[in-house]
Amino acid sequence: MLSDMTTLPTCVGIIPARYNAKRFPGKPLVSILGKPMIWHVYQRAVRCRELERVVVATDDERIRYSSEALNIPVMMTCPDHATGTDRVLEAAQTMKLAAETVVVNIQGDEPAIEPDMISQLVQPFSDARVQVTTMARKIGAEDARNPDRVKVTLSRDNDALYFSRSLIPYHRDAQQQTYLHHIGMYAFRMHVLETFTTLSQSTLEKAEKLEQLRLLENGIPIRVVLTEHESVGVDRPEDVATITGYLAGKPGNTHVGDTP
Repeated sequence: MLSDMTTLPTCVGIIPARYNAKRFPGKPLVSILGKPMIWHVYQRAVRCRELERVVVATDDERIRYSSEALNIPVMMTCPDHATGTDRVLEAAQTMKLAAETVVVNIQGDEPAIEPDMISQLVQPFSDARVQVTTMARKIGAEDARNPDRVKVTLSRDNDALYFSRSLIPYHRDAQQQTYLHHIGMYAFRMHVLETFTTLSQSTLEKAEKLEQLRLLENGIPIRVVLTEHESVGVDRPEDVATITGYLAGKPGNTHVGDTP
């Protein structure tokens, strides 16, 4: 019987970056330790040894200019994309990536992303059966009660059974409770990414406001990688001070000068 294990396919990282975010316009260019946030994301992503290439995909000339000034590869994309996933797909298609290439959607508002998290995310693709991966981390019950903390339950193969803003699973007994917090990082084989963006919004996706449920409702499995790393993102302007302090305390992160 032939094994399903293969060598890791080519992996490419794409960082979608939109300027006109409703909650935080201009977020990719906000200064953190003297450089725009998108620079920090890129610098950490390129430290992942599995990624053959990392590019920024944007619809804004200000982000393009700043990226080019900092020697960050950047591609212009359509301004009308509804989601970052759509923007990632356009960039991937422009690069003419092969069907089995692994495309990693690297969130542009995660300037503290650990390169090891990206490595963990792509490793399952050495199994030819794996089509999509994402990440999760154990959290306690109090943290899990927050509906902004999306929870996930798993099969024995670590494929996602369901994602929800509610507490899942429901613990009938009063024993110590732990949950899996979904970390919104994704990697797709190119042909699955193309399929995903052609699917209509699903019933559960609309109810939970979670686009990954579209995959599950259409029978596309999602392999979930467990990690010890935390996801520290920037959602609102008040998060900038927090992430600046976090990065300043990391080895090798110091003030690096003015943004161009």
